[in-house]
Amino acid sequence: MIGFLRGQVVQLLTDYCLLDVGGVGYRVFIPTSTRSRLKTGEEAMLFTHLSVREDAMTLYGFESQEEYQGFQMLISVSGIGPKVALGILSSITVSKLFQAIHGKQIAVLTKLPGVGKKSAERMILELKDKAAELDGGEGELEAPAEEIGDSLSDAAAALSSLGYSQAEISSVLRRVKGTASTEEAVKFALKEFAGRK
Repeated sequence: MIGFLRGQVVQLLTDYCLLDVGGVGYRVFIPTSTRSRLKTGEEAMLFTHLSVREDAMTLYGFESQEEYQGFQMLISVSGIGPKVALGILSSITVSKLFQAIHGKQIAVLTKLPGVGKKSAERMILELKDKAAELDGGEGELEAPAEEIGDSLSDAAAALSSLGYSQAEISSVLRRVKGTASTEEAVKFALKEFAGRK
């Protein structure tokens, strides 16, 4: 219903912020990672999810598209609601979460708030294929920055500005690490992305 909100951060609290959008104050619940990137008095844009129940309508917001997608995937798992999903994303990065799911690391998942053994097993069962898709089926969901290399950081930034996700960018750039200039890497990546459509 509400894809995103752009406005001034009026107040930052432990698990939510107040966002002034055209004179209307929205209470948006956010994970720790998003909170750390917001500043009171500054403008922010949050990708949002509206949770509607009989007794409440709650907005959840995320500074990055990656966090938003991770949240959507988590709440698609039976038994995991928005509050638990938010707690999970406050405790682990999206890339590490889906690396754990892809690698069937139950011990990592059960350390997350609100996740027991059964919930962890459901997450692996219901999300392992989606985690593999994000990674292109190559093992890790996202290559750490050091694996991509400093020489390709400009290429990654350029691709990100074009709307590609960090997972997509990482999976392509780690294949040309150390063998391509920024321009060559961008051209290679765009060719790869075009071929996947």
